[in-house]
Amino acid sequence: MAERVLIIGSGGREHALAWKLAQSPHVLQVLVAPGNAGTAECGKISNSAVSVSNHTILAQYCKDHNIGLVVVGPEAPLAAGIIDDLTAAGVRCFGPSAKATQLESSKHFAKDFLDRHDIPTARWKAFTDPKEACSYIQHADFPALVVKASGLAAGKGVIVAADIGEACKAVHDIMQEKTFGSAGETVIVEELLEGEEVSCLCFSDGVVVACMPPAQDHKRLLDGDQGPNTGGMGAYCPAPQVSKKHLQMIKENVLQKTVDGMRQEGIPYVGILYAGLMLTRDGPKVLEFNCRFGDPECQVILPLLSSDVYEVVQATVDGKLSRAMPSWMESRAAVTVVLASGGYPGSYQKGHVITGLSLAKDMGLQVFHAGTALKDGNVVTNGGRVLTVTAVSKDLISAVKEANKGVETVQFQDAIYRKDIAHRAIAFIKHSRGLTYKDSGVDIAAGNALVRSIKPLAAATSRPGCNVDLGGFAGTFDLKAAGYTDPILVSGTDGVGTKLKVAQMCNKHDTLGQDLVAMCVNDILAQGAEPLFFLDYFACGKLDVGVAQTVIAGIAEACRMAGCALLGGETAEMPGMYSPGEYDLAGFAVGAVEREQMLPKLERITSGDTVIGVASSGLHSNGFSLVRTILEKSSLQCSSPAPSSYGSQTLGEVLLEPTRIYAKALLPILHLGHVKAYAHITGGGLLENIPRVLPEKLGVTLDASCWKIPEIFSWLQRHGALSEEEMARTFNCGLGAVLIVAEEKAENVLQSVKRHYEAWPIGKVVPHKTGTEKVVIKNLMKTLHLNQQSDQCAVGDGLSQECAQTRKMRVGVLISGTGTNLQAIIEHTKDPASCVEIAIVISNKTGVEGLTKATRAGIPTRVIDHKLYGSRSEFDSTVDQVLQEFAVEMVCLAGFMRILSGPFVKKWNGKLLNIHPSLLPSFKGVNSHKQVLQAGVRVTGCSVHFVAEEVDAGAIIVQKVVPVLVGDSEESLCERVKEAEHVAYPAALHLVASGEICLGEDGKIRWKEQKCN
Repeated sequence: MAERVLIIGSGGREHALAWKLAQSPHVLQVLVAPGNAGTAECGKISNSAVSVSNHTILAQYCKDHNIGLVVVGPEAPLAAGIIDDLTAAGVRCFGPSAKATQLESSKHFAKDFLDRHDIPTARWKAFTDPKEACSYIQHADFPALVVKASGLAAGKGVIVAADIGEACKAVHDIMQEKTFGSAGETVIVEELLEGEEVSCLCFSDGVVVACMPPAQDHKRLLDGDQGPNTGGMGAYCPAPQVSKKHLQMIKENVLQKTVDGMRQEGIPYVGILYAGLMLTRDGPKVLEFNCRFGDPECQVILPLLSSDVYEVVQATVDGKLSRAMPSWMESRAAVTVVLASGGYPGSYQKGHVITGLSLAKDMGLQVFHAGTALKDGNVVTNGGRVLTVTAVSKDLISAVKEANKGVETVQFQDAIYRKDIAHRAIAFIKHSRGLTYKDSGVDIAAGNALVRSIKPLAAATSRPGCNVDLGGFAGTFDLKAAGYTDPILVSGTDGVGTKLKVAQMCNKHDTLGQDLVAMCVNDILAQGAEPLFFLDYFACGKLDVGVAQTVIAGIAEACRMAGCALLGGETAEMPGMYSPGEYDLAGFAVGAVEREQMLPKLERITSGDTVIGVASSGLHSNGFSLVRTILEKSSLQCSSPAPSSYGSQTLGEVLLEPTRIYAKALLPILHLGHVKAYAHITGGGLLENIPRVLPEKLGVTLDASCWKIPEIFSWLQRHGALSEEEMARTFNCGLGAVLIVAEEKAENVLQSVKRHYEAWPIGKVVPHKTGTEKVVIKNLMKTLHLNQQSDQCAVGDGLSQECAQTRKMRVGVLISGTGTNLQAIIEHTKDPASCVEIAIVISNKTGVEGLTKATRAGIPTRVIDHKLYGSRSEFDSTVDQVLQEFAVEMVCLAGFMRILSGPFVKKWNGKLLNIHPSLLPSFKGVNSHKQVLQAGVRVTGCSVHFVAEEVDAGAIIVQKVVPVLVGDSEESLCERVKEAEHVAYPAALHLVASGEICLGEDGKIRWKEQKCN
């Protein structure tokens, strides 16, 4: 099930992390605390006002809000032990412990560690006395011109002096003037190294390291690396100055040795390890360590990650990084430029309105917010480094141009930025070698590596007539060796369609091979042909060997399942033809059938023949463009829970269920001679595929109540409001194949098929008149609305029998206290005639009795404490996310003591019910019973109504009258009204859930015979 992720921090780094995590189908929601304007209400991403400094409060917040993972962005919380405290409280976290963070929080510790483990670094010495430090600077036999505050200084605690005087002044400023506060109580004086400065980061699970592409940031404020030091004015990735040889050296001699050394010292390092390095003549040397993503390096590294970052992070936390090594876009480059406030890194003004953000987005750029805030509907400046504009392009030079254009588009008063980001890399490239084929985007070496990896997979599919050996110009097949005497060759070709898009969204590629093979071999089976060999076509813009190998391994396994040989294929790498991460598939199957066994036997098909339906595994591979449109229009994602009959599976997993391969099981049955025709239910659904195997003057009548329709089809029909014809013409509706059999042979054939798959007699062959439909399906819409179907149904006059119970509407109940009306609804759901089931109970308070009642009834519960949210809209958004997570269709307020925001009420208009303890419109608001007694009226009661934006003003569904007795107190009257509520609420719920009434567009009640819209 998809999880909530909490990110700690408020900068551009945290925005980039949230942006990347939100792309994962495993992530339901990303909360950022405290966040910025860019992370406020942006799709899956929203801000949280929870305190991040009080780790006890934060841990409770994570438990109350079902936070599955906490990712810490900045260094200060890491050094303060946030990972240690949350982990101790049972909250899953990503990042190093406080002890491990000493690599960054104490430069003295880091330099000692480097020396202890023989990791190359500059010569150095630590001082607590400024005079001794200056003496060292003056008398060292190397240029001791780098002065560092040992503690955390927000990335600004390093001074690279031009001469001895400037270095001594830096010591004075840090230690005596306290420029960096307590961080400068100890200073490090070290050797000035010469070379190219780069940043090399990696994931570490405490044992394994997984390197990221090298990056380079720009610390100086002004072009030409002039001006004061900053937290970073821009970055680019990858840095071409770091060769593969350099990177391997850095991995082995720096990153891996660091992780190994920390483990040996009893301080496992889990998280992001950042090494700032100088590429000297003697090799890479460590300048500093950071224990988190750099800022702005994060904004250029993560956009190049092609893997699911959530999966990589989880594997890192679990100590299983070797099983989920990240992959990167090797043919792309990223550049980010920082826009800062005038006066930065000194004093600056806040509150300037920022414009051009949407224009930058329209240019295909990603703007990561840092020092921004929302004010009066505008995004305004709220910090020194305000935002970064990131461009990803085919090469570094293109990315620089695009990023600079974007920076000119985004504007605010007194904005400053550099125009020469990546200037050193561009100079390096221009003095580099000539172009190669790989520079154009085609990696021949990667293609060869793929062929080597799949050769044994293909060889395993060899069969009589064919020994597979990839690499030749063509493949051969010996029909005589396969045992054929008078064969007819049959060929077919197909693809997987936009099911590929769903697989790429879910980052799940292992089932597509079966889809591809099945679509082709199931087609040639319609001629009665045995599949002999298969060829595949894999096309992409940039070859990801890991993904391609996964797909082709699936093709090879599917060929084995079908009994055919994977004889060969084509891998086409075509830069510019496909977006990053996208690829396309096509397949080609060739089979053979003895002449006398060919299908269909059109001349033998007669009126009265039986139609047998063979179960599909699900959607197979057709209709996915419509499926994706339905997903987009609903509020659900691939990571959302699937319909209830699929247990804990997600929608994505159900949609990607691979296409069933019928060849091995059905071929022997087809060759017995009793089957007159076989139809593969593929694109065009039932309506267009069955006629392809029928004579011109015959059609079929089917009864949908006679076969099991998987719930996913009902889900699609409901969420897409699809017509009966659209369902039958687009989807297989639970039937992957249809057989035409003589009535007297039907039972024998049926039993043979059922040894392998579910199958049913589903209809009859009937005479067909010109101008009428060749396929008539009874009860399809009715059956789609059923939750369960029986396994068998007799063919003939009894085709209309109902085989399941009506599906129940999923209801979410919001409470704040004892939940007495909740109990009444629970009791109502136990009635066999009830149309509802409670999917989730949500309370805004912990420990209330209503939660206990729900738990006793086996109903899932969530606590969403409104006091932990900074605004009503943030709280309501979280409630809405949980309702979506549990696929809620209607919401009941049962003693819920919060006023819901307008956007929430509008979204749930016509699906949001409340009960009020009076006969509305009289006595609205609080203290209704007191108002009744003061008014002296003789009757009161309760009203169940649709919720509108105005309090207690929605259309009334049910009212129940309660007399006011002489001597009634507020307490006694309240008790009797409650009894009425326990009757009225379930009655109103039933009316809405059963469709008897609904809310019209005019805000008035509409009964079943009236139109609701």
